[in-house]
Amino acid sequence: MRKQQGIQIIRLSLLIGIIVAAIFLQACNTQPSTTAASITTESIEPDTTVQAKDIYGIPLDLYNIVTGEVRRNQTLSDLLLPHGLTLQEIYKISLLPDTLINERKIKPGNRYLFYTRIDSLTEVPRYAETVFVYEKDPLHYVIIGIDADSIWARNKRKPVETRLQSASGVIETSLWESMQAADADPMLAVELSEIFAWTIDFFGIQQGDRYKVIYEESYVNSQSIGINKIVGAWFYHNETDFWAIPFVQDSIRSFFDEEGNSLRKAFLKAPLRFSRISSGFSHSRYHPVLKIRRPHHGVDYAAPSGTPVHTVGDGVITKVGYQKGGGGNYVKIKHNSVYSTTYMHLRGYGKGVRQGVYVKQGDVIGYVGSTGLATGPHLDFRFYRNGSAVNPLKVKAPPVEPVHEDKRQAYGVVRAFTIGTLKLL
Repeated sequence: MRKQQGIQIIRLSLLIGIIVAAIFLQACNTQPSTTAASITTESIEPDTTVQAKDIYGIPLDLYNIVTGEVRRNQTLSDLLLPHGLTLQEIYKISLLPDTLINERKIKPGNRYLFYTRIDSLTEVPRYAETVFVYEKDPLHYVIIGIDADSIWARNKRKPVETRLQSASGVIETSLWESMQAADADPMLAVELSEIFAWTIDFFGIQQGDRYKVIYEESYVNSQSIGINKIVGAWFYHNETDFWAIPFVQDSIRSFFDEEGNSLRKAFLKAPLRFSRISSGFSHSRYHPVLKIRRPHHGVDYAAPSGTPVHTVGDGVITKVGYQKGGGGNYVKIKHNSVYSTTYMHLRGYGKGVRQGVYVKQGDVIGYVGSTGLATGPHLDFRFYRNGSAVNPLKVKAPPVEPVHEDKRQAYGVVRAFTIGTLKLL
């Protein structure tokens, strides 16, 4: 069950502190990542004479405050006009860069606040006559100051608290439901499925499988804004223990098992040995055959007809056939419960390629062709993560080598404390 208080969480905190210290020591020459816990909210301007400020850094005793939520179909003018701003002032605000405030992205339900000076006759240096705050999301907001002769705006972030959490449970129906029963963020199920993707088929987990996980979760105003990172995890499946131990190697934080082997296998950088990219991943590409714009959720590799096409990773062929939508002859491969790939416009298939066959990284699964809607021979290669298309060129694979020999001692410290902490749950 989820643990946040009591002796056990104190013990967890102490142990995790040692883990973090060990990771830091062994990665001291790398650029440390900035954690959410280091974020602070700046004031509009420093003023030692005013003490009481809200979470946006605005002095409470200088302003009358009105709060509200954006309603459906409301515009920036709808929000500003009722509070005395002129059309000229609203126009100037609308000219601010989209990175500050974009009227097209004002969302129903988002919170906004209006600050009007209590005593407009008394000059208070460094503070605007009127202040408008719009929350873009639970963490980010824009603050706009309006004076008689000037308008300024700044992007800000609220203070973030990072909490150490833990969850454990026994699976009765699904990992997702088990997380909910443990009062943990169900998105942990997604995180675990990605960490253990190469070692556990999460479509085949069974009743009675068990898990333990320690993680960091970020909060703003006591509201969770998501999981920050996994600190360590254990999964019991098919009468086997699976450990996930975080370690920084080659400047990348990745997960390893108790023997120091990477939990992931690499993908080949490209499915063709000799080729050039003729068209990239796009949400709106002009189709050369259909003469219309439509999404192209893949990468096209131009190559001579008959060039061998290789699978970028181990997996099971799930589909072989002809795609009527324009893909022509294609092969789809499921690599694990998270990743799958598709190869389209093939002239023909590799030897023995058929549905249900297991292929290994580098195996020839087909040959470049121009079947389907194609102006010339090329391969349309698509990469899917949890069923959604992602840009193959931007998939960042962690190192797949085991822990380096010169890092074994540091890894041993991290491993001992990670496993020891998880066993306390």
